[in-house]
Amino acid sequence: MLFTRATEYALLSLILIAKRNEPMGTDMLSRQLGIPKSFLAKILQNLARQGILKSFKGATGGFMLAKSPKELSIKEIAKSAEGKNISVFDCSPAQEYCPSNKGSFCTLWPFLNKLQNKIDIFLEELTLQDLME
Repeated sequence: MLFTRATEYALLSLILIAKRNEPMGTDMLSRQLGIPKSFLAKILQNLARQGILKSFKGATGGFMLAKSPKELSIKEIAKSAEGKNISVFDCSPAQEYCPSNKGSFCTLWPFLNKLQNKIDIFLEELTLQDLME
């Protein structure tokens, strides 16, 4: 699967955060989006660790974007939310590391690899700003 709920929630949260000029807390985001607070907090912390968000503590704390929306690619956001490279298929980028140990004679691998490369390029070019427009 390309995007899990973690990526979906990350994107929805980042869009709301990007529209504000002040930190936005997990409580407010959780309520507005109808997302479990503990799950959302984990996602936002991952995004902060990866430099996508800045975290502020205290009563008026919360999260703000660390970069402009046009500098944040969907690929970068998804990778940070998922904690790994995103992929459409459970297929390795190198035939010799095929998860089913059939890479050396798999006729689908070349096609799947090309498709994944095209998706990676598309998601690298697509930005948070694009989603906001």
